[in-house]
Amino acid sequence: MSRVTASDLPDVPKGQLPQHLELQRTRVLCGSDAPTHTETIQYSGAYASIGVDNSLRLEQFCKKFRVEVIRLTEDDMEFDMIGIDPSIANAFRRILIAELPTMAIEKVLIANNTSVIQDEVLAHRLGLVPIKVDPRLFEFMSENDTPNEKNTIVFKLHVQCKRGGPRITVKTDELKWLPNGGEFPIATLNHTSNPSSRPKTNTFFTHSQDSLPEFSNNPIASVHQDIIIAKLGPGQEIELEAHAVKGIGKTHAKWSSVSTAWYRMLPDVVLLQEVEDEKAEELVKKCPVNVFDIEDIGNGKKRAIVAKPRACTLCRECIRGEGWEKRVALRRVKDHFIFTIESTGALPPDVLFTEAVKILEEKCERVITELS
Repeated sequence: MSRVTASDLPDVPKGQLPQHLELQRTRVLCGSDAPTHTETIQYSGAYASIGVDNSLRLEQFCKKFRVEVIRLTEDDMEFDMIGIDPSIANAFRRILIAELPTMAIEKVLIANNTSVIQDEVLAHRLGLVPIKVDPRLFEFMSENDTPNEKNTIVFKLHVQCKRGGPRITVKTDELKWLPNGGEFPIATLNHTSNPSSRPKTNTFFTHSQDSLPEFSNNPIASVHQDIIIAKLGPGQEIELEAHAVKGIGKTHAKWSSVSTAWYRMLPDVVLLQEVEDEKAEELVKKCPVNVFDIEDIGNGKKRAIVAKPRACTLCRECIRGEGWEKRVALRRVKDHFIFTIESTGALPPDVLFTEAVKILEEKCERVITELS
């Protein structure tokens, strides 16, 4: 008997994968005993025996890849990235979290703190306050740089609770922007300086920041004015200066440009057989997020349909119980990612998206340069 290749067999069309292999290549199964891995099979030799080239090619990627914006508000954004590998999706997520720069309080000069909060705890709380300012207007400050109007933002906080009065809550609306730089003078032993000249401070600006058109009508402040910093009792006082500089989340989480950035693969809910009448009503009641609905098919009969597959959370309630795994299949599409970006408020989420794309592009260009 002469030998034949697998592609010459009658049940394997040449240039196409069998149904079970195509399902394995494009979907992640979510049954009770299904694997949880998300790896993709993209090397060219995987299906060479049946005449299918599964390698990743640039022209194929350009045809398949697209971005669809689902929701965009001032604070968050939901969009779909279709036709990419999980490694690229995760790289994009990590760039959003760790590599987009923002401004955050790094140095706190405390002149007086008689509250119950220790100095280091107070400084830590101030560092986590999101600042509403475009970080692209400022420069990174290295160890050898001196603070100036191009790399530093200065705030002051001076709150006192009078004796005999009620306790007060110190919120971020008490942080006052100092566009001319710091006001705390540097202690010096030189007493011959001109008393009429401006005293030397820790952060001296040659030009006022509010003279720039970006800040003239939009003063720098915290994103939210009602974040609690501390609570003061009668006779307690806080007086300090806070210096904000530019940084990235990879250095410290306070510089992260997003409160969260996450993705999930698109759910693929499939009815393997007709689910009718009482079983259809049971299936609709089983799903807590209303993925299924009832369709009237005439003659007093009705059947279940998949109405909102995107809402599926893969909780598997629909396949619990005897026989339901034979009626419903839960899968995830391997190259379709639903992204959600929640901004901290410094930049809108659509701007964060474009800036992350630029960083990813720079990384790809650097890799291509190194390989060439």
